[in-house]
Order: sequence, then C-alpha cells, then structure tokens
Amino acid sequence: METGQDLAPRLSKAETIVQLRKLEDAICSVIRGKRDVVRLSIVTLVAGGHLLIEDVPGVGKTTLAQALARSFDCTFHRIQFTSDLLPSDIVGLNVYNQQNNQFEFRQGPIFANVILADEINRTTPKTQSCLLEAMSEGRVTVENTTYQLPQPFIVLATQNPVEHHGTYPLPESQLDRFMIRLRIGYPDIKDERQVLLSQMRVEPLKTLTPVLHAEDVVQLQTIARAVRVDDALIDYLLRIVNATRESELLELGVSPRGSLALMHAAQAMAVLDGRDFCLPDDIKRIAVPVLSHRVVVNPRYSSNRRQTEESEAALEEILKGVSVPL
Repeated sequence: METGQDLAPRLSKAETIVQLRKLEDAICSVIRGKRDVVRLSIVTLVAGGHLLIEDVPGVGKTTLAQALARSFDCTFHRIQFTSDLLPSDIVGLNVYNQQNNQFEFRQGPIFANVILADEINRTTPKTQSCLLEAMSEGRVTVENTTYQLPQPFIVLATQNPVEHHGTYPLPESQLDRFMIRLRIGYPDIKDERQVLLSQMRVEPLKTLTPVLHAEDVVQLQTIARAVRVDDALIDYLLRIVNATRESELLELGVSPRGSLALMHAAQAMAVLDGRDFCLPDDIKRIAVPVLSHRVVVNPRYSSNRRQTEESEAALEEILKGVSVPL
C-alpha cells in the first residue's frame, strides 16, 4: 500500500470533491466500462457505509474492492473467508503473556480502515455474525472489553450468487448492515478488449496511487451528512419505504435502518455531483442498490430468475408507483 506522503494532510471541501472525481477516474481505469458501479462504490465510502459486491466469478469483484482501498491512504486487510475461519481469526483474542503474568489482546485483521471480506458466504453464520457489531458501531467486544476500530471503517464483501456448494447465505440481519449491494456484470466487447490490452503491459491495479488521506475521507463523510434534504424529499423517501412494506410483491419490506441508509447514500450522491443539497433523482437513482438486498420477494411472485434479480425488479416496479415531488 502506498503511504501517500506526498499528499497534503487535509483538503478543503472543494479540493476534496475534485479529488473524488480523480478517484472515480482512477478506479475506472481499472474497472473499465463500469462507471456507474464505480460511482456506487465511492458513494458507499462517502456515506460511511459498507459494500456487498455480488456477481459471478471473474468479473472484477475483488479488483474493485482492492482498487477502492488503494485509492486512499489507509490500512487495508484482506480476509479470505473459509468454512474453518473462526471469529477470533477476525477480531483477535487474548493471549497470556508469561513475562508479566497478564493476558494481552492481540488485534485481528479487522483493525484496519478497509476490510476486504472475500467470499463472505463461504464461512459459517457464527463467524459471519462477528462482523455485526463492527459494521454497525465501529467497534468489537472481546471478553467484555470493547475496542474501537480505526476511522474511517468500511467492509467490502464479495460473494458468488451461483455457487452453492460449501456456502452459507447471509441472513437478513447481516445483509441489512450493508449500505449498498451491487453487481458488476460482464463488460462489453470494446471494454473487454481494453482490459486485455492493458494487462499485456502492466497490471493497472499496481499503478493506482492514493489521492486522499484517511482523514480526508472522514472529513468528506462529515460534509455528506451536512447535505440538505428537504422535507418533501424525506416524505418521498418514506413513501418508497412504506410502499415496500405494503406491496404484495414483497414478503419483507425495508427496515428503518434501510431508510437511514437510503438518505445517507442520497446525500453522498449529491456530494459526488458537487451539490450541497439533494434532488429527487438522487433518491431514485440510489434506491434499488440500497434497498434490494433488504427485501424478500413474495414466493407467489417469484420466478426462475436469481433472487437478486427478482428483488431488483420488484423494487423498480414499486418505484414506478411512487409519485416524485416536483
């Protein structure tokens, strides 16, 4: 990881937004033809949330996570989730020190700014659950002692939706901790050609250098929380959420945590566009990736499509029926 020593220690609001655009362009040089996906990952970072990347093997899930981590000066740990991974392998444990006759806490890899939870659905529910406190409150508790995690703190998790052998689907309570779920999808032929040509010379991921400090990301998150959301937009957001709870298409609607996530993501979207106020389009653009993993499709309306596609289609249908404020 680059140290970023050449970067200024703090940036002004205007400078930070300019750097965000540079960040977007840098990641797009690695993940070609997927600017919308890149923007969603940056929105998650700016909003202070966590990102779940769900797609088939080989489309760049891990590359996207690594590119985001390399793009700002931070501590980064990759955790390969396997069936024999224990909670203590992630959060750490107390070890007896014979020299001073005391137990000392040995930090696990979760003590970093960016955590890549690779193939998170390959570990058991017990190990998955050790992330709940960290993702919700930015801390972990080991034997009745609480330890704060470094800030900013973001979990970037990947999983394969089509591989079921040896996997443990994430429960609703775990999914609800992720602010955004996205799919990368296959590139078109033109973009895939550019990927092949770029890999002939040097791996693009290795050329990325940080454009922000960790402190700048925290500052940017503070800026995002100050973005103005008018009462009319709050009502629009709540109508969307309430529609998911009343729709016959869904068996489970969006929780209040989902409402908060949608508002914070819309604020971050406004920051990326250089605004200090939200528009209805911010909420509408971000609604499906923020809410689709928080709902359960009614079995009566399920089809042969994957669960992810079904929930996204149901939400898009619900959004059509919610009036947009003028």
